[in-house]
Amino acid sequence: MKDMTYEAVMARQNEIMGKALGIDYSDYERDGIVFDYEAMMDDVGIMVDEVARIQKDMGVGNTPLMDMKNITALARKIAKPGYGARILVKDEAANPSGSFKARRAALSVWDARRKGYEGVIAATSGNYGAAVASMAARLGLKCIVIQECYDSEIKGQPEILEKQRKCEALGAEVIQMTVGPELFYYALSLLEETGFYNASLYSPSAIAGIETLGVEIARQCRREYNLVPDVVIATHAGGGNLTGTARGLIKAGLKETKVYAASVDLSGLSMASDRDFNRKSFTTGHTGFGIPFASLPDRSDVPRNAARALRYIDRYLLVKQGEVFYTTEMLASLEGIERGPAGNTSLAAAFALSRELPQEQTIVVQETEYTGAGKHPMPQLTFARQNGIDVCFGDPEEEIAGQSIVLPVHPSMIRVRDYDMGRLRLSALRRMAEGRDQWSGEEILYMAAEINLGAEETEALLRDLQVAEQREG
Repeated sequence: MKDMTYEAVMARQNEIMGKALGIDYSDYERDGIVFDYEAMMDDVGIMVDEVARIQKDMGVGNTPLMDMKNITALARKIAKPGYGARILVKDEAANPSGSFKARRAALSVWDARRKGYEGVIAATSGNYGAAVASMAARLGLKCIVIQECYDSEIKGQPEILEKQRKCEALGAEVIQMTVGPELFYYALSLLEETGFYNASLYSPSAIAGIETLGVEIARQCRREYNLVPDVVIATHAGGGNLTGTARGLIKAGLKETKVYAASVDLSGLSMASDRDFNRKSFTTGHTGFGIPFASLPDRSDVPRNAARALRYIDRYLLVKQGEVFYTTEMLASLEGIERGPAGNTSLAAAFALSRELPQEQTIVVQETEYTGAGKHPMPQLTFARQNGIDVCFGDPEEEIAGQSIVLPVHPSMIRVRDYDMGRLRLSALRRMAEGRDQWSGEEILYMAAEINLGAEETEALLRDLQVAEQREG
């Protein structure tokens, strides 16, 4: 009998995860802190066009790229003359499970089948679980979804419960848990017990599956609109969405297109807090995941995270909860399209950004997601009120996460807010350089790639960190 105490299982986590993915992550460790990220991605073993063919066979991909003519017209109406960039939206809700995550799930479940696993396990807030369940049903594999659904009073958000319903409807066994560190422990225990495949959000196959999204955006922009997008905005949480899309854009030749992250600003709330769990109205796509995963990607459920968003982020935009709810209604009222909250996070950022860019430029909102009873703004706002959140109209700048949701009284109040990329890079660099004061040339190049800067700039930041640490010491 194996020791199944929390401490013992966590001590075996690398061994368990290696067996559950069929990957020996030590193959990619190099001298010092260097990790050969590209070699790991190359070992997925199939080119992006072959990934697209696999996904097509599973009913995934080739989603529409829609012109938001009315939303663009509104942005131009309230922008200064000559400004108001065109906004296009990639409608990923057209995928079988209703979100872009069908792409990463398709390749992960396909990888599980080619490696001979009988089933798959996913630990997720819901959309990815639904995608894994959908693809597992299509390929005839068993599926278990482990989901944080409730606080300690067994109270769950409408959005999370909607995702739970969808996972079950698509054939998964859903294990419902309360918020806390037990989720990862329980996932590891089940992976060890069942011998199933770890359909992690952060495996190389999962990220390679999203690369087709970036390729499609590039090809559709050229073919259908005769343009190259100036900016692609991706809702950012764990980083896979942005990482895969950016890599796909690069593979399609769009190396000059800027990739912006967008997250809901939930500053001040702890994602692991029982008290805060139901005081936020967004379960993903927020700063509670976006900031820590950007600066420390290997905090994930695999030894080395294939989602390394900071390598690709050119700018990080923040929006408020009230702005996203308002944008959800705007999309329905002006364009006749009702979609769920995650994609509307990046649409809110795109609407604000549009007014800062000339009319001849183009912004692509990289995804939508399905909506449903629990994902609609009304049940979410009602639930917020029931949890003591003040919901009102006013200036979203006055919104305080966990205390209020402020819906803008005018669309001009949807604003661009930049998260400090310098601060984010310093945070990531500090973690990589911890306990060291000298690095090889190869390590400098690795750190530079990780924070998306040149080698000389990275060395300058390292010197600044050393000076700051000496002062603190």
